[in-house]
Amino acid sequence: MPVAVHKLNVEIGGRTLTLETGRLAGLADGAVLVTYGESALLGTAVSSVEPREGIDFFPLTVEYEERMYAAGKIPGGFIKREGRPGEQAILTARLTDRPIRPLFPKYYRNDVQIVNLVVSADQVNDP
Repeated sequence: MPVAVHKLNVEIGGRTLTLETGRLAGLADGAVLVTYGESALLGTAVSSVEPREGIDFFPLTVEYEERMYAAGKIPGGFIKREGRPGEQAILTARLTDRPIRPLFPKYYRNDVQIVNLVVSADQVNDP
């Protein structure tokens, strides 16, 4: 069954912020493509069906990935793969984690993974 595409446009600072769901990441429990200017970020969220047994904490994983291709650069030389996340990416993931974590109920023990992937980056707007 096809998922309906929903799109919301908001004018902020003379530019259009667009939130779009239903087009990308169809297997995720939730996904949104956020565009502002020429910058675009894909945010996805997935939760396990069953809670994890034997833990007394909320298993939330947040990742933020800035790939070089988002800025139009391809790594040269022998190693073509992206390295481990930089300090800025780790701090951005933590800034995403901290306000989201209190929104879940205290008893929630299902694994939750949130991945924010910079799809496109311009030189004007910070992703």
